[in-house]
Amino acid sequence: MAKLLLHWVLSALALLVVSHLVPGFYVRGPVPALVAALVIGFLNATLGLFLKIVTLPLTILTLGLFLLVINGIMILLASAIVRGFHVNGLVPAFWGAVVLALLGMLIRAATKKE
Repeated sequence: MAKLLLHWVLSALALLVVSHLVPGFYVRGPVPALVAALVIGFLNATLGLFLKIVTLPLTILTLGLFLLVINGIMILLASAIVRGFHVNGLVPAFWGAVVLALLGMLIRAATKKE
């Protein structure tokens, strides 16, 4: 349970970092970041999973890069739901997904048990 909470908080921090790095990606503080991290996780686990299965041939054709587009779409959907979290279109959402993927790799490496 503690590891799940840690991952949630680190994901929210990653959203805050992305908001400083990617133009058009805005988070208005820690509370919207925590809610957005929760909503993005929920969307990726439900609708995102469905989209990843449906677009599997395209994902294989693009060597997995299309997954970043799907993650960007999930970020856009979350920005429509969460107050204090706003993304100005698909391009900032895509680059936000790229930076979040890189930060996610660092988070998983930091929280990995040996």
